[in-house]
Amino acid sequence: MDLKAMFGVFITIFLAELGDKTQLATVLYASDREVSKLLVFTGASLALIATSAIGVFAGNLLSQYINPEYITKIAGVGFVLIGVWMFFKS
Repeated sequence: MDLKAMFGVFITIFLAELGDKTQLATVLYASDREVSKLLVFTGASLALIATSAIGVFAGNLLSQYINPEYITKIAGVGFVLIGVWMFFKS
């Protein structure tokens, strides 16, 4: 097992998820006194696992048809464009 790669993925995804809409939605659900915090945690965890599985599947499928270097560059440009859009939107 490549622990360095796993740690890199963990840190990247962890930082990307901090303060995003997913985390804010989880905070909203957890703030409801009548909702079990264990159920909120379980539901949010399962949702993140499912979206991660879709990402892994899509990445694997795309890499069969597109050079992974191009996928990385396209993703980088996409993140920059989203950042610029958010900067000017706020």
